[in-house]
Parts: sequence; structure tokens; C-alpha cells
Amino acid sequence: MSLKHAVLAALLEGEASGYDLAKIFDVSVANFWAATPQQLYRELDRLAEAGLITARVVEQERRPNKRMFSLTETGRRDLAAYTSTPPRPSAVRDELLVQVQACDEGDTAAVRAFVARRMETARTKLARYDRLRERMLAGRDEETYLGEAERIGPYLTLMRGRFFEEENLRWGARALAVLDRRVAVEARGGREEREGQEGTGRAAAEAARGA
Repeated sequence: MSLKHAVLAALLEGEASGYDLAKIFDVSVANFWAATPQQLYRELDRLAEAGLITARVVEQERRPNKRMFSLTETGRRDLAAYTSTPPRPSAVRDELLVQVQACDEGDTAAVRAFVARRMETARTKLARYDRLRERMLAGRDEETYLGEAERIGPYLTLMRGRFFEEENLRWGARALAVLDRRVAVEARGGREEREGQEGTGRAAAEAARGA
């Protein structure tokens, strides 16, 4: 998937400025495709040059003028064709999992803290997704919404984001339990080693005095 099609799909919601799109990406699209505002603005320029979107300037008093973007028919056809193209397999690159993989040779307590931090991030995202879900449902139950909504794609991607973060929390809870046991064993082993060294030292001192 390219940023191009993520932007075109976001514009299915209607005309939007670059700032509006950045907010859309941050709130909802980010759960499956991340992009910085700078990347978005560059992509918008490319899409406009390709004729896939149009841009109109809106004059504002006391504020800089802004450009509003919308899909063209060419853009809609391009996006429609894209939906019939088989997607590439997902590729996971997760730095935290590399650290977890190596925790037996490293700082287990630090890795434990990183897992806990990942869980806090997941909780924050879940809370944001739940607020978005409530706005989308607007008091309706899920089945009623899905039967009445003009578009179901945004809801389905939101569900995927929620399931992903819920799984992060389940995995994190299990990982923390295992790492906590390992940290406790390491701490106990270090204490026993120190006590053993102290005992050896005392025995040596007593033997020296006896001599």
C-alpha cells in the first residue's frame, strides 16, 4: 500500500485541507498507515499534479489562505481499481520485540519497563478509538449503524485498530508476568551471590584469626 491510496481513501470523507487530513490520519488512519504532516503535504502536491485530486484556495481573514482538496473522478477510478489489486503481505518491524528477543542477554528490568510503556500507549489509543466509535455510532448499536451507514470501511478499519491494541494489552500482561518472575529470580540470585561472598569472607577472616 502507498501513501497515495491512503490519502485518496481519506478524501472519501469529503473535501479537506492538509491540516484536516493530518488530523484524520492522527485520529483514525494512523491505526493502519502512519504519515507525518510533511509527507501528507508532499503527497497532496503529487496527487494534484497527477489530476487525482483538485485543490482550491480559500481566503481567510487574519489567517493564511488554505487549500482545500477533493477527489476527482480520475482519483475515484484509481482508488476503485486499487481495491481489486491483491495487497502485499504485512511486514512487521517492531523494535520492542527485538529487545524482548534479546532480554536474556541484556537488561531485563529495562525491557520490562518498555513493555509496560507499550501497554500505556495501547490504553491511550484504545480510549481514542472508543471515543471515535461512540461518535460514529451516535447512540445506535453496532448492527443498526452498519445497516444504515453510507460507508462501512472507516468502521471496519477502526475495529481492526481496537482489536490490535486489545491484543497488545493481552500480550503485554502476559509478558510482564513472565519478565517479573525473571527479574525476581535475577534479583534473588544476585542477593544470594552477595551473601555467599560475604559468608566466604567471614569464614576466611575467622580462619585467619584462629591461625
